[in-house]
Amino acid sequence: MFDFNTLAELSRANCVSICTFLVPANLLVTILTMVLTALRRPSHQIWQSAAIASFFASVMILHVYTWFIIGVVMPPTFILMSLAIACLLTNLAAIIFHRRYSNTPSFSNNA
Repeated sequence: MFDFNTLAELSRANCVSICTFLVPANLLVTILTMVLTALRRPSHQIWQSAAIASFFASVMILHVYTWFIIGVVMPPTFILMSLAIACLLTNLAAIIFHRRYSNTPSFSNNA
């Protein structure tokens, strides 16, 4: 049986370690998605990068949510939540941008 309380306690007990990994991972993979989009790479590469970045952002949101559950409302929780949401939106925007402009003559490599 899945025990959310145990997982939440583990998340809160290892907060520094989790955030030390998730913040740079989130930023690096989101930047990679933007770079791949700017370099006009194939869709599957952009989707793969965006999926990995979205996974890291989702894990960060769940981690911050465990703090909100117990009533910790501090600037770091809002900063981390904002970072995760910004990364999710940036990856979504990169996918939309690539889908919209990949077939235009000035964007494609065939020009």
